[in-house]
Amino acid sequence: MSSFLYFILPALGGYTLTSVYLLKNPLILHRRKRTAFYCTHISHRGGCGERIESTMEAFTHAVEQGTQMLELDCHLTHDGHVVVSHDENLRRQTGHDVTMSSLNLQDLPLYKERLEVTFYAGRYSSGADRKFALLEDVFRKFPETPVSIEIKENNSQLIEKVSNLVKTYKREGITVWASVNSRIMKKCHTMNDSMPYSFTVNRGVLLLLLFYSGLLPFVPLGESLLQFYLPSIINRTFIPEKRILRNRLVICLLEKVTMRKSLFNHLAARGIQVHLFVCNEDEDIKSAFDVGATGVMTDYPTLLSSYLHRNRRQD
Repeated sequence: MSSFLYFILPALGGYTLTSVYLLKNPLILHRRKRTAFYCTHISHRGGCGERIESTMEAFTHAVEQGTQMLELDCHLTHDGHVVVSHDENLRRQTGHDVTMSSLNLQDLPLYKERLEVTFYAGRYSSGADRKFALLEDVFRKFPETPVSIEIKENNSQLIEKVSNLVKTYKREGITVWASVNSRIMKKCHTMNDSMPYSFTVNRGVLLLLLFYSGLLPFVPLGESLLQFYLPSIINRTFIPEKRILRNRLVICLLEKVTMRKSLFNHLAARGIQVHLFVCNEDEDIKSAFDVGATGVMTDYPTLLSSYLHRNRRQD
């Protein structure tokens, strides 16, 4: 037993020291990713706290306020148009219990006059524009603005149409595939592998396992972005539907496990941007940057621009 420990302990010690060193100096083994964009200010659903979510008015307002990236979701209408909408079922947004895929573009209802901000319970947004936007209109109006597109449906036609629009408007370098589902992400990346892509839930869990086992510095990563909740907003500004996420101990554990500055600094050093969301108060924005986020996603682009200006964080 003593001879076994004689060999194993130095080996473990050497592995630990090497892992820690490479965690802080990742470019020894990895080439830094060079994305065509670097975004500190990201507008969630186009800045849905200040204008009705995902409308052209919201996107325009966010860009005017200095946002560097628009975050949005897409679905397909019955007649094949790629529409910007967070939900497939339109009840929350319009009051009509219908699905996007069951309607033609011309039959889509208008957004409600006042819409509750999902990540800021009890707050509402409004605006003059209540029409659903086409993804093509977003690309046409903001040709140089990076866009993160979350794909929620395992729909090959939707993925293909999004990819074709990206190619048509020559936006491969500044348009991001995003999805929580690894199967969907695999389809997206297969459809258009010239677009950068973000971590899925499964890949995020694997990332944490690699980090805590010390293996992360040795493993190549294909993703260019990590987009994740800032846990401190949960049950304060954002009330989740899942009961497990309403447990204070679960959120505390989630924060302890995921909000690791050494992890985020390692990713940033490898050129992988870390975006924490959805930060709708100054204290949350500060918390996100303090823990190592390279960018913050918000529903309030004016608030974030003001914070960045005061703290000189925006390029």
